[in-house]
Amino acid sequence: MTEFSLTNLKSVLTSIDQAKGLPNEHYISDQIFEEEKRSVLFKNWSGIGFGKDVPNTGDAKPVTFLGMPLLIVRDSDRSINVFQNTCRHRGMILIEEPTKIRGAIRCPYHSWCYGLKGELRTTPFVGGPGYNEHESIKKENLGLFVVRSYVWQDIIFVNISADAPEFTDYAADLIKRWQEFDQPIYHGGESSSFKLDIKTNWKLAIENYCESYHLPWIHPGLNTYSRLEDHYHIEQPGSFSGQGTEVYRQMRAENGTVFPDFANLSGKWDEGAEYIAFYPNVLLGIHRDHSFVILLEPVEVARTIEHVEIYYPQTPTDTSELEAMRDANARLWKSVFDEDIFVVEGMQKGRHGMLFDGGKFSPVMDNATHTFHCWVADQIEAGR
Repeated sequence: MTEFSLTNLKSVLTSIDQAKGLPNEHYISDQIFEEEKRSVLFKNWSGIGFGKDVPNTGDAKPVTFLGMPLLIVRDSDRSINVFQNTCRHRGMILIEEPTKIRGAIRCPYHSWCYGLKGELRTTPFVGGPGYNEHESIKKENLGLFVVRSYVWQDIIFVNISADAPEFTDYAADLIKRWQEFDQPIYHGGESSSFKLDIKTNWKLAIENYCESYHLPWIHPGLNTYSRLEDHYHIEQPGSFSGQGTEVYRQMRAENGTVFPDFANLSGKWDEGAEYIAFYPNVLLGIHRDHSFVILLEPVEVARTIEHVEIYYPQTPTDTSELEAMRDANARLWKSVFDEDIFVVEGMQKGRHGMLFDGGKFSPVMDNATHTFHCWVADQIEAGR
């Protein structure tokens, strides 16, 4: 009997007033972490990076996602391609550090070379010294392994299993919900990018993010104006969940300056904002004048890196006078996210309490978290 068979998910997949949360093993077991990697994170559209990190033709950035070596490349037609970062010859890693590809992607081992679209171009001496061809080497069949990818809101999503629905179908409900924000966005610059390396399971970061129940005690500063009673639940089973507020307060400089708004927004966003966990691993925040992304990188069963990026409706170059405000905005959000660290790390420690049974949900306050648990359980059950 495997460890997998010991995790009973029936108690998760029921109404919130009767349900328990995911069992402890889903937070502390290396075997379950491996199962979730394949059934949850590889099987669906997971975020792995950002378009702003490969802005120009030939820019390449290697990333490792749950042990999978990937290579993000900006093509000559401005599109982004994602490949497995291994040569088709002997499996050598092609690129170790972010770089500018000039001419071709060259394997450092035997110099097999690939184009920006992954096609195999040259195979030096493959037929012996002075012979760069061999009848058994069919270049058209030996391009780099292409990883299915899609870019939305500058986030690079991949479906490693290659059998998820089309991204526009997978994300249709969220795209429709935020269709007003389907317009250009621009990264805020160096200060608008930071990482948090946290000793917790990736799911606990999502569970904490998508509920407002904890605000009065964990974010007292934020709660002074965006109170618990000003928030509402967001639930789209099978896709995303989170929270919204009806009292978003814009940052103002001493002279009253605010960030420019996104264009043509409805009145809902005058004082409204929403914070959504888009399954499986992308956290999003959207406001009238800026947005942010938290991409969760599950490194180990009890370690997660949060990659945080902040975006605006106009470029930093066009709004250079707002640089100090952008810096202040980044510091503000980092302070908010820092306040959550002891919580998600504390829950991780608590999952080693062998008597903990997944916990009891509040039928009134924990709806978004329960929606996420059900989605994870559904994915695991389908994989089994």
